[in-house]
Amino acid sequence: MNVQQFLRQRNVVFSSLDHEAAYGAQGVAQAVHVSGDRVAKAVLLKSGGDYALAVVPATHTIELAPAARAWGVRKAQLASEEDCGKLFADCELGALPPFGSQYGVKTLLDRRLLEDEEIVFEGNTHHEAVRMRLKDFVEIEKPTVARFSQHV
Repeated sequence: MNVQQFLRQRNVVFSSLDHEAAYGAQGVAQAVHVSGDRVAKAVLLKSGGDYALAVVPATHTIELAPAARAWGVRKAQLASEEDCGKLFADCELGALPPFGSQYGVKTLLDRRLLEDEEIVFEGNTHHEAVRMRLKDFVEIEKPTVARFSQHV
């Protein structure tokens, strides 16, 4: 899945923010000169053989117990890099766009990201970020919204 093509096909207005290679959501925030609170970090979670994509502000860490409750499972853990590479095979390793639905997994959105009108996130590569209206993201992705992160 190519994020920009996906958004164009759905007639979503977005901005592409090309930048020097940045690793991690905080690195993306610095590269595109946006507060880390406004950059969404996508993290793959695993429960048994199932996966979910948790999306939190770059300045936060995931609290696994509340994320598991939001997901509807008893226990969740961080997926391995190998799991990410297999599931998101069309992305550079470690670059996870927040559209779990396009990879057959549920998307969880931390409620803190609803505080802004826009969302910025990493695309398919470490040198591409995307900015779009949060309203459009929620409409397209239909994530489960809950509070499951803590400020670092």
